[in-house]
Amino acid sequence: MPPAPAVPTATYRLQLQPDFPFSAATTAVPHLAALNISHLHLSPVLEAVPGSRHGYDVVDPTRVREELGGEEGLRELSRTARDHGLGLILDIVPNHMAMSPRHNPALWEVLRDGPSSPRARWFDIDWEAQGGQVLLPVLGGPLGEEADRLKVDGDVLRYHDHAFPLREGTAGLPLPRLLDAQWYRPVWWRLARTELNYRRFFSISELIGVRVEDPEVFAATHAKILELLHEGVVDGLRVDHPDGLADPGGYLRRLHEATGGRWTVVEKILADGEGLPASWPVAGTTGYDALRHVDGLFMDPAGFGELLDRYRAFAAPQTDRGGDWDATVRRAAYKVLTHELAAESDRLTRVAARLCATSPETALRDRAPWALRTALTELLVRLEVYRPYSPEDAATVVTEEAAAEARRAFAVPEEAGAVDVVRDLLLGRYGDGPAQAEFRTRFAQTASALRAKSVEDTAFYRYVPLLSATEVGGEPGDPAVGPDRFHAYCARVQRDWPATGTVLSTHDAKRSADLRAALHVLTECPGRWADVLAEASRGVEPVPDGQLAWAAWQTVFGLGPAGDERAREERVREALLKHVREAGLFTSWTEQEPPYEEAVARFVAAGPCGVPGRKVAELREALEPHIRANVLGAALVHLTMPGVPDLYQGTEREYRALVDPDNRTPPRFGENGDGGDGGGGRSEKEAVTRAALALRARRPEVFGTSASYEPLAAVGPAADHCLAFARSGEVVTAVTRLSLRLAESGGWRDTRLPLPRGRWADVREPGREFEREVRAAELFAASPVVLLERLPE
Repeated sequence: MPPAPAVPTATYRLQLQPDFPFSAATTAVPHLAALNISHLHLSPVLEAVPGSRHGYDVVDPTRVREELGGEEGLRELSRTARDHGLGLILDIVPNHMAMSPRHNPALWEVLRDGPSSPRARWFDIDWEAQGGQVLLPVLGGPLGEEADRLKVDGDVLRYHDHAFPLREGTAGLPLPRLLDAQWYRPVWWRLARTELNYRRFFSISELIGVRVEDPEVFAATHAKILELLHEGVVDGLRVDHPDGLADPGGYLRRLHEATGGRWTVVEKILADGEGLPASWPVAGTTGYDALRHVDGLFMDPAGFGELLDRYRAFAAPQTDRGGDWDATVRRAAYKVLTHELAAESDRLTRVAARLCATSPETALRDRAPWALRTALTELLVRLEVYRPYSPEDAATVVTEEAAAEARRAFAVPEEAGAVDVVRDLLLGRYGDGPAQAEFRTRFAQTASALRAKSVEDTAFYRYVPLLSATEVGGEPGDPAVGPDRFHAYCARVQRDWPATGTVLSTHDAKRSADLRAALHVLTECPGRWADVLAEASRGVEPVPDGQLAWAAWQTVFGLGPAGDERAREERVREALLKHVREAGLFTSWTEQEPPYEEAVARFVAAGPCGVPGRKVAELREALEPHIRANVLGAALVHLTMPGVPDLYQGTEREYRALVDPDNRTPPRFGENGDGGDGGGGRSEKEAVTRAALALRARRPEVFGTSASYEPLAAVGPAADHCLAFARSGEVVTAVTRLSLRLAESGGWRDTRLPLPRGRWADVREPGREFEREVRAAELFAASPVVLLERLPE
């Protein structure tokens, strides 16, 4: 069996967890090899919090996770994969570790020994705040109510299942003095919002930021990963959340050098029109930008506009101020920055105030902390990307237009000068010393956390005219992508980042690709959807609010038939409870409103998952041919467009999943790793997937870094409904888009697709051959998607 290629041809993501360890992945290798992928893509494998279902809460980067089978289990998986011609890609987590002292030996040492500990440099802690103690938000209530539950056990302080090290010589002190003598302070969990003095992952206090920009910290936290790479156990890396790092570019350059230039992609969310920094020595992103462009192909822009109007009418007045996307994001950003990220905002303000107060530049002096805070807030909420990366980059991120808007937040014009101070500091106009660098770093890190929390975790749950548009990396306000725009994107990818990753479904997706594909069809029949919804909603009481109801009906439409009714109802209910808590309009994770949440559960049972839901089910059944076209079209485009496609576990077959934890259920493979579908046959989607992957494996030169991408334009009355392109003049992909609109307009009629020179064979249907100009009706007679290969002359 030949070795796996240095640059993958296709990867397959496996979400490892105690219920799906290395041994289960090893059993699945024959099935995955038969799919013609080149690499298994593994979720984080380093030691994590016991029971973790995702592995991003790393506690010890020096060891492979024992719950998964330990290092020998990983090496055995690697050996089996290599025996089948496959390599391994690892997901790594440089930005944070778990704030779990009893499981995290480095953190235990720091909490015991304080800032003098050799490992204190590992963690991003502001030791000057909180009296030099690390604030630990673990208590269920104020200390006065919880003190009796704090117990000294030898040299350990225990609180329920928490354990903390005691500073040497303090075990015999009375509790108040004992707590004051430690390098940490256990406090009520609610204080995390405003008082925390360590950097977190977004607003998750259970994850503490790591200072991987320090060379010694990099070396210590990456030693095991680099050992696995250099010994050939692992072949490449996926880097989780680089935007949280102090210096993403510097980190990636150090990683590139340490790995010897192994294939590496980064989980970078690009805003519309934003490019990946050209200086980053990586193959590209993990592929959310590709997801947005592929999804957008199957949305009708005019229909989305009508759907938005219908949504406003249905959900008003409870839509977030009328259902305007930009306004929704702005309001969410204000809310997140002043609530969930209040501690981060405070720290950034302190850094700015200290810099201004001590600067030799007179223009920076006499800036009140409140004015700096206001300026920072007004600029941060106006960022349209995750973060700037350099003073030069800041000029295009923190624009003069944004600054002009920010100045209007000040009642006194002279005080608005704080905006110019902040912007000039970001642009490097006041030097590049340590204080200025720290300010820029803190601003960028706060910006990335704000963007993630305000857009992905808030606005996506408040702005819901079309749920399939609210996906990571998406543009819900303008989600449709026309063929010309898609072709331009693919040409850029092939030219600039030909080995980048591409995805449709991931462990972080709000909804799987096949579920979104069903929802895309609603942009082709917004009136029909609204009419069915009005009929289904009639008499369904109680309805918690129109916004939630609209999202609930779309959820059950997208999910469709899925197992037994009780399990389906539970999945929908749990997804919608997460939806309303993330939205934070009537309930939230930290301020739950049981009456409202109980009303949500009753509505789900009585409406979408009750008898009225059958009306929506009937509509879905009627639209099934067009859902099929979207499912197959997205799959084939993804597998043949520029880049390295990543398949999420189970998505070679039809896969309908809701937001996590629903989409992190362990995959089911048969006893022989055969996919375990139990039916003996293969779905149409699996047939398309296998055909495309087999072609990629057999003809790597056609799809690789030196390949080419050529748009093909159909001609005739339905030309816009055909999306086609050629790869290296040897393979042609052609798919049907907006098939419901196509059917309503009279079908393909005399539409034709001119093919490149030569004779072309249908990869999936032996015997079907075409040349020159082929009628679309003939091309798509058996399937809404076609994959052609040029025959030898």
